[in-house]
Amino acid sequence: MLELLGSGLVSLWLEMAGVNIKPSDALEALTWQSSPGLVIATDPNPAGANTLKEYLQGLLKSQLITENLTESQGIWIQSGPMLMADHQGKTPLSAASLTKIATSLVALKTWGPNHQFDTMISATGPIVNGVVQGDLVITGGGDPMFVWEEAIALGNTLNKMGIKQIKGNLVITGNFAMNFQRQPLLAGQMLRQALNSKTWTRPATYTHSIMPKGTPKPQVAIAGQVKVAAQPNPQQTLLIRHRSLPMHQLVKEMNVYSNNEMAQMLAESVGGHTVVQLKAAQLANVPQTEIQLINGSGLGQENRISPRAACAMLMALQQEAAAHQLNLADLFPTSGFDQRGTMQYRNLPGATVMKTGTLRDVSALAGVVPTRDRGLVWFAIINRGSQITAFRNQQDKLLQRLVQQLEVAPTVPTSLTPHTTKSLPDLGNISRQEIVYQG
Repeated sequence: MLELLGSGLVSLWLEMAGVNIKPSDALEALTWQSSPGLVIATDPNPAGANTLKEYLQGLLKSQLITENLTESQGIWIQSGPMLMADHQGKTPLSAASLTKIATSLVALKTWGPNHQFDTMISATGPIVNGVVQGDLVITGGGDPMFVWEEAIALGNTLNKMGIKQIKGNLVITGNFAMNFQRQPLLAGQMLRQALNSKTWTRPATYTHSIMPKGTPKPQVAIAGQVKVAAQPNPQQTLLIRHRSLPMHQLVKEMNVYSNNEMAQMLAESVGGHTVVQLKAAQLANVPQTEIQLINGSGLGQENRISPRAACAMLMALQQEAAAHQLNLADLFPTSGFDQRGTMQYRNLPGATVMKTGTLRDVSALAGVVPTRDRGLVWFAIINRGSQITAFRNQQDKLLQRLVQQLEVAPTVPTSLTPHTTKSLPDLGNISRQEIVYQG
């Protein structure tokens, strides 16, 4: 009964769009529902094909590309199971930070949207009159967004426990990064500074100034040095468990700013770029040859993704997010809501959810835009050439032209409405610091 209902709904949807589908295609239509990247029909509306043709002609006319560079430009535009436009859409091209779409998909699928990375704070000696008689040990658990706000909150939590001084060293172990600095000694030096407001320089002072009014300034003085240890001291006593932002917020921040270090840490958390490459292709239901990665961030020309695979991964992400009462706008920047990071200076249609990609000679844009006549339209544009700003302008114009032809959606669909009214994450929230020590 469910199969008949599912295939019937898709068949009806296609017929309403002007696409004839045979009863024998019903099973394939049903398959599309569970494998959203699958295309089973060509859109009879010429809007997509015409927009693509105009776009390529515009690139040639403005001399952004020459005839021999046409084949290095990739475009795929899709609405549901209908293909609207395709130019080199199945060819893996240098995709820059579109790679982060794959990292987002596999991290979200592996960990779930509410997973938090734990950073453990321990002491190797007793606490006497507010002084730790030993080292303060930080055991990193892979938190990719432990930044000034988080460190200030940690310092205030130590003060709340009555701890104001560390007689020994600050010891860093495990997978710890701070302010996206993954070298443990340097990360530890920043943490040492953050814990004691008397040693703050301009970055920490500024960050504190934009935290909630009344946030205390921590004072935890460390007498010793910053050290790096391969293994935690077996005799240490756990003081605090610091929990990261939940996974869906980490993914959102990574994509808003296209943060390479966060992407690398998330990719490593699931097993590295090889695992990301394999699982992303499986989840998006595309050939493995269309996703070729050397890392989780997109740095390097060797990261290659086809425009079709980029769209299919975004659809798979939307499907995975929906299973947890979230959507793509909770994971990527959205025009009209996130006017920061890579969304700045873009002129995209309202409610466009997108991911950018930029290298010295690569400009890419992928995402989804709502329309009246075709509902959600998925797109991926990969340009090769040196004039990055001009390519971005042309990408924005392509989407504006497409939405103009398909008519603007009368309202922002629920499926692209963020579930929070706050664009900024809740950094430095002391509620994510769990005091474990009972002294």
